[in-house]
Amino acid sequence: MPDKDFIKSVPDGDNLERDICRHCGFIDYQNPQVVVGAVVRSNGRILMCRRAIPPRRGYWTLPAGFMELHETPQAGAARETMEEANAKITIHTLLAVYTIPRISQVQLMYRATLESDFSAGPESLEVGLFDPQDIPYDDVAFPSVLWALEHDFAVEAGDQNSPFVNPPGETGSLKAPRWQD
Repeated sequence: MPDKDFIKSVPDGDNLERDICRHCGFIDYQNPQVVVGAVVRSNGRILMCRRAIPPRRGYWTLPAGFMELHETPQAGAARETMEEANAKITIHTLLAVYTIPRISQVQLMYRATLESDFSAGPESLEVGLFDPQDIPYDDVAFPSVLWALEHDFAVEAGDQNSPFVNPPGETGSLKAPRWQD
């Protein structure tokens, strides 16, 4: 239910309708959320987590999640890896910047190395290291996970340099039936 103290209007000097407090003029800007994560490698294998939370519970993903206030993207990617896989990592380089407009996300994915043991954190059902050919591709949670893996493989093979962006024509839409729960 909309807040009765806010009205939709275009603020002076703006070109988009915003929620504005009718009493004090506060403008409630809504901006994209930033997701940070990493393709974490150990001896050629890749760390993946089976999600214990929605969305896409039970599907595999790379360690990633929303940035916190006052946090750098690299620190956020390391924190998310600790939360999801109880693992310490060393961040090396930015792999990609993906945009998912349908859910207002910008995703920053890094390349990293595993520096510790790992185990499932509270947001993961299980965690594992996978050889590239053994990744459960049919059970990957999100299109951007596949993009990051593909881009990481290209860098690893020396075929391309990062950072990457969305593949041509891709906006992160879930594709039926493969991408439906």
